[in-house]
Amino acid sequence: MKRVPFAALCALVMVAVATLLLNEAHTANAVTCSPIEMNACIPAITASTPPSSLCCRKVREQRPCLCGYLKDPNLRQYINSPNARKVASTCGVPFPSC
Repeated sequence: MKRVPFAALCALVMVAVATLLLNEAHTANAVTCSPIEMNACIPAITASTPPSSLCCRKVREQRPCLCGYLKDPNLRQYINSPNARKVASTCGVPFPSC
């Protein structure tokens, strides 16, 4: 049986640990879809005011959730409105095509 050099074994263990840590960090940063997070955008969506920086940050954070919001009959009318599309565009978030 061939012996594996100690340095190679250490490198392999370090890569495995780094991979696990990166996967944990990615999981910890997952978005929690919550329409309440979009409250900062209500003035921009309902009254055509420019979106605030907080609104844009929330739109970017909630981007993975937008298709789910569009499928919700209670939210669809707001998320699919012309003003909401304008907010997304102003914030640099492409409107989803779900």
